[in-house]
Amino acid sequence: MAKDILVYVLHYDGAFNKNSLGAVSEGGRLAGELGGECHAIVVGDKSGLPDELCATVGKWGASKVFRVEAPEGLAQPVVDAMAHVISENGHGYALFGGGLLGFEIGAGLCARLDAGVTMEVTSVAVEDGKLVAERPILQDSSISRSRYKSDVGVIIGRLNAFEAAEGDGGSAEVVDVDVQISDYSTHAKMVQRGEQRGADVNIEDADILVAGGRGLGKAESFKLCEDLAEALGGAVAATRAVVDAGWYPYAAQIGQTGKSVAPKLYLAAGISGAIQHKVGMQGSENIVAINKDSNAPIFEFADLGIIGDLNKVLPKLTEAVKAKKAS
Repeated sequence: MAKDILVYVLHYDGAFNKNSLGAVSEGGRLAGELGGECHAIVVGDKSGLPDELCATVGKWGASKVFRVEAPEGLAQPVVDAMAHVISENGHGYALFGGGLLGFEIGAGLCARLDAGVTMEVTSVAVEDGKLVAERPILQDSSISRSRYKSDVGVIIGRLNAFEAAEGDGGSAEVVDVDVQISDYSTHAKMVQRGEQRGADVNIEDADILVAGGRGLGKAESFKLCEDLAEALGGAVAATRAVVDAGWYPYAAQIGQTGKSVAPKLYLAAGISGAIQHKVGMQGSENIVAINKDSNAPIFEFADLGIIGDLNKVLPKLTEAVKAKKAS
């Protein structure tokens, strides 16, 4: 199997996606261990992808960036572009940072190239000169390890699984590639790009999250989380139970059927810590839990636990944060 790795890099409004850059960093590390190179591919309007922007991907580990003029933000044109580049350049692996678009592109690329694919990957290792992808299974109670027999292996990470580590790579070489986009790949059109959020801050990129669960008691109590998140400069997240109850938007849901996050601080208010929620936030650097039930499972994996009434604790925390910032 060839040793070069191709990483898809998503961009929006003149900036590259954090998860994509994390995949580039991971691709650079793995390619170095394999004895190959990490390359990136960007797809979209060339006017929005100037040379100086594309070249910056080199800082995260890519030695070359393939730039393709094609509709961006849709899966099929990217599948066409990646299949062409991989076939022409002999890449052994395609790597994605996660997210719904990455899943769709990866699945399409797998079918197009008759490639093996592993999704929701949390770790990748090099063994005997090949990549082995690991993913949690059975509600994260066990780990599955995938090896690739096909000519190309497709690896799609779980959101925030790969850390974007800026290194000393310098500028990447930018190579323009002409790709014939299939007629069926252009049937879908981008009408409007956007995503509903529980707040203006992207919870997947936020360094600080204040998450609320059923312990809040009612939708109006999310104001306590919002006030603390604002004081801390973070964002608000929620559990599936409160989302299903209509207390907070689905876009803010954390967990097995929601989003996976890895902030520097995850403050859980009124959250019991069921396994379905844990799998979406266990990668957080610091976990603080507030719950009046001393036997709540979340205390088993929290770094700091506060047993008490969140209706009293959250306002006091907000006041303390504001006072500290004002001093």
